[in-house]
Amino acid sequence: MNIPVVTVGESTGELVTGLERLRGPVTVVRRCSELTELLAACQSGLARAAILAHESGEISGSMVARLAESEVAVVVLVDDPDVRLRLDGLGVRHVSSTVGASELATAVEESVHALKLNSRSGSTKDYAATEDALTELKAAEDHQVPKDPSQRGTVTAVWGPYGAPGRTTLAVNFAAELAASGVSVLLIDADTYGSAVAASLGLLDETAGLAHACRLADQGSLDSSSLDRVSTEVAIGGGHLRVLTGITRPDRWAELRGSAFRRVIEEARGLVEHVVIDSSFCLEADEELSFDTMAPRRNGATLVALECADTILAIGTADSIGMPRLVRALSQLTHAVPTASPRVLFNRVRASAVGRSPERQLREAWERFGPQHEIDAFLPSDEAAADASLLAGSVLLESAPDSPLRNAIAAVAGTGASRSRRGSRSTRRAK
Repeated sequence: MNIPVVTVGESTGELVTGLERLRGPVTVVRRCSELTELLAACQSGLARAAILAHESGEISGSMVARLAESEVAVVVLVDDPDVRLRLDGLGVRHVSSTVGASELATAVEESVHALKLNSRSGSTKDYAATEDALTELKAAEDHQVPKDPSQRGTVTAVWGPYGAPGRTTLAVNFAAELAASGVSVLLIDADTYGSAVAASLGLLDETAGLAHACRLADQGSLDSSSLDRVSTEVAIGGGHLRVLTGITRPDRWAELRGSAFRRVIEEARGLVEHVVIDSSFCLEADEELSFDTMAPRRNGATLVALECADTILAIGTADSIGMPRLVRALSQLTHAVPTASPRVLFNRVRASAVGRSPERQLREAWERFGPQHEIDAFLPSDEAAADASLLAGSVLLESAPDSPLRNAIAAVAGTGASRSRRGSRSTRRAK
């Protein structure tokens, strides 16, 4: 099997000469002068592997992920132990700059083989192509790797069409109900158009916890300890809720790169029992940027959240405008994430908008539209409780524990609506 390779960096010079003398399957097809030239060559389909000297530029998780999407494996020449540790965190194969040509060729072959197995398995995990990693990958391909799902947290994504159907209200209170029941929860604000989780919880500090976590993930330095450190802890109803606050301005959306966000979600699964993601509405693939596979995607965070979610709560408003929007949005969801099987919820259910017996009216109208998903729950219109909660910067179980809306969300969470003590204001621990 011939493996065309592109290289960049001064320290690759002698090694390239050695690879050419080997006359083996690893063949250098281009020596690039800078990292951008190498990226362009890889995206054109010229190579199957890239050899990078560390001094050629910063190697990020986003860059490695984009090269993997172009089916290009990466091997880095580096001697600095700190950089080696960071590359291990990114799952990138690295060797010493003084390595022999035959050893480098072997490393390239192993990296290409690991990338191929990883693509076949559909795994989102990055593997450094060491012997242990290759053994794990081969075992996974043969269905021999034991998995313990109980050690991984559950991910719930709250999503719905444009028009403010109540995504944030549902996400915040759904997470709060789980936290109050004793479940460890991390609430992530991944809305790149209008993040509002921090304001809903009365968090006034201008920090973008998720953007910080994504930067750490992109650098290969994100772990459970750092993820806990950049999150904010909120005490709710006798429980504790961790929160990764969203971007402070919509124009900061580029900081939430999809590959980095995927790493954040995977790390969060190991930190808490339940991850709740408040996502944006838009599922468009940014076609105007499709010519540049290295460009960030504004909707990348939303698509990653829906792809990683074990459960999707699809919420729409219960009126003549909200229902058609939700029908169209569910069709788009099926196209964007074919594996999605959302739970459909209608919010602001009231007789004044749909007629007498609103739940029956909504079910009949829903059947006429003919969607493949049944309605899972109805959230009653309860503007007084919602307004009181937002004004107080708290959740419904604290500000309106007996409200019909709170009871309905608790039922969706499967926790039951236990009463919260009056005056148990949330306390925040800034990190």
